[in-house]
Amino acid sequence: MGSDIGPKCDVKANTLELNVFNTKVNIEIGVEKKQAKLADIVPLARTICTKICDVTIQNIISNGDQIPCCKGCSALCCRYLVPLSVPEALRLKEEITEAPTHKRELIWKECLSASRYILYKKPPNKFKHQSVAASSDKSADLNPISNWYRSLNLDCPFLHENICTIYEQRPLACREHYVTGSACKFEEKNSAIKLLEMPIHISDALGQLASELEGKDIEAVILPLALMWCEKNKQRAMRTWPYAMMVERLIDIIKKMADQNTAAFAL
Repeated sequence: MGSDIGPKCDVKANTLELNVFNTKVNIEIGVEKKQAKLADIVPLARTICTKICDVTIQNIISNGDQIPCCKGCSALCCRYLVPLSVPEALRLKEEITEAPTHKRELIWKECLSASRYILYKKPPNKFKHQSVAASSDKSADLNPISNWYRSLNLDCPFLHENICTIYEQRPLACREHYVTGSACKFEEKNSAIKLLEMPIHISDALGQLASELEGKDIEAVILPLALMWCEKNKQRAMRTWPYAMMVERLIDIIKKMADQNTAAFAL
């Protein structure tokens, strides 16, 4: 299983090779000699994420389980807190800016409305700057905030008439979120519904990459506040690094994460 990413060139090529549930995944990455922003690494991260998710889902299906998640299901997960890595937040802002006027205006309107509601409800102090620093145990950092967010019963601002308006650009956390069960319109307490744990989370890899490049703590930006967060961090959006170096480091981080999860990966 292979995929070419980025422009074809003779400058440099990298290969990410993983063995996911005994399925070999090779991703050939053509790397152009150029400077790149954090946002520029996101398309590659999305492709890697899709490859890993596809193999993981196929493994589950081959074992007799069902994956009801699909475009348009708008289940309970569309009301959960969705954390974005810094590169994802910056990329999303670029993509929304380039969207058709009516779509861009609708998204900004919904995000502003959600932001006002979230801030009115007084989020935990750790969340007051629209992002949180994530330790090596990210779930421990985000759980209190996630529980508070779920109590708001707030629909994702990117959900319009039960359809995701940014499905092709949706966050990695959304791409990596699947459940097993017989129906997607499930009740929260339905014990037959189980969260599918991915063998590796590319969103975490992106967060670590941004942390290393910027010399900052790993951050998670809440999805409804991402556009406003980007408005306050315009300088960070413009910084650049050698793209080849960014790709090499992202591959190294992913491989290290895979080494730490040998139950699903064999390198």
